[in-house]
Amino acid sequence: MKGSVGKRITTWVTGNRVWRSLFRHDLPHDDLGRMQTMFTNFFLHLVPARVHFHSLRPGYTLGLGVISLFLFAILVVTGVLLMFFYVPWAERAYHDMKDLEFAVSYGVILRNMHRWAAHAMVAVVFLHMVRVFYTGSYKRPREFNWVLGVLLWLLTLGLSFTGYLLPWDQLAFWAITVGTSIASYPPWIGKTLRVLLLGGNTVGQGALLRFYVLHVVALPVAVALLVAVHLWRVRKDGGLSRPLTPALPAIAGGVPDPATKDATGPALAEYEIFPPFSQKTYGLMELAWGTSPVVETQAPEEEIPSWPHLTFRLLVLFVGVLAVMSTMAYFFDAPLEELANPTHPPNPAKAPWYFLGLQELVSYSALVGGVVVPALLILGLMSIPYVDLNREGEGIWFTSQRGRRIALACLLGTAPLGPLLIYLNGHFGARLLWPEAPQAVVDLLNPGSLLLFLIVLISLMTWRVTGSRRAAAIALFSAFLSAYVILMIIGTFFRGPNWVWVWPWQAGAIY
Repeated sequence: MKGSVGKRITTWVTGNRVWRSLFRHDLPHDDLGRMQTMFTNFFLHLVPARVHFHSLRPGYTLGLGVISLFLFAILVVTGVLLMFFYVPWAERAYHDMKDLEFAVSYGVILRNMHRWAAHAMVAVVFLHMVRVFYTGSYKRPREFNWVLGVLLWLLTLGLSFTGYLLPWDQLAFWAITVGTSIASYPPWIGKTLRVLLLGGNTVGQGALLRFYVLHVVALPVAVALLVAVHLWRVRKDGGLSRPLTPALPAIAGGVPDPATKDATGPALAEYEIFPPFSQKTYGLMELAWGTSPVVETQAPEEEIPSWPHLTFRLLVLFVGVLAVMSTMAYFFDAPLEELANPTHPPNPAKAPWYFLGLQELVSYSALVGGVVVPALLILGLMSIPYVDLNREGEGIWFTSQRGRRIALACLLGTAPLGPLLIYLNGHFGARLLWPEAPQAVVDLLNPGSLLLFLIVLISLMTWRVTGSRRAAAIALFSAFLSAYVILMIIGTFFRGPNWVWVWPWQAGAIY
């Protein structure tokens, strides 16, 4: 009886016109219903109705792209709530932070979650980019989406950096002072860029207001726009990357042209995801005509419905991310030092942790650390898919066992180079051996320049030995990754007053 009453109530609720206007379909029970649900739901239609089984392997994507998106959503929600209790005014900002801690119900949890999600997003977006590189997912036709990913990483750094100042405590004030000083080193535009960021020559009310507007309006809008384009390109490029499959050797009696090659790889007829010989065609309002990119290459048995296989995984991943962020927010308070004091700088004044590698390089040479390395890093990352043209190994971690060995050797082999060069510079540096040395000599022989030269040399030697651009790219990227992490660790734990080398267990070593 109770069951029949419950069934009648459920039928009445789900069968009335109001419910039907909101939800066009009942919970699906077959593949057709599942695809209709995906197509007609605003949020679900962002993912394809069917997905390749390879895209669901946790060990392939590690879920890093989706985790980045969930962290951004958490940041938007918590950021909007924090705006109700914060005024970007130098005389009130710090006190608003204190009110969140002592006067606003769950205010400290809200601020903690926002702070830790921001740091987590910086790390996860970077790890997502590392995963895309090592699986060769930047290759044709996904070159531009890789460029979008690099831009999203830069915007994520900008989001975290602009939010760093808002608490208006000593940590925030002097971290931004150091960070904007690094931004002023590029010739011609550096000083202008610093004035535009700060609204003057010092960190004050103008800087707080500009960073606030950038943090809550300009950069989030830019990130949301690029994320939308990024996801759209993933769909239009055939979904997530996967191992290449042999194209059909002949279609309708025709034989693929063996001359269709790129500059460094095998014939496109051998490895192709979008075969140029498909019999399926499409038209677009008399504007475009061509072969269908996916129909011939993806067998139906290789795809499974996104509902529930993908949607359930997304739900579990979101709950997991939310649980981790909530746990961190409950047990670990975001740092908040005393009120910002422009007349009492800490020693050393350090940039945010993700810029400490650059600060370490800037300590030797403003030209190398503040201009050369950032410029080469950005240009080098963006140019990867336009240099490594061979599509072999796409969708496979490290391409092959040889690639895995190259990556491991460069990661471990580059790690001691940074500390070794820093030690040699401290005992046999150009300024020590030649006090009157020109600045050009110091820039050329400082640890940053030498480390950059050795990383490029490692990559060129790998290319010469293997004859593979992909292997050279793996060597270059792995060496850069190792050096980036090591320099960041040195700046965090091994730099004390006056930026001298200290051991972490020494008093005053960590700030």
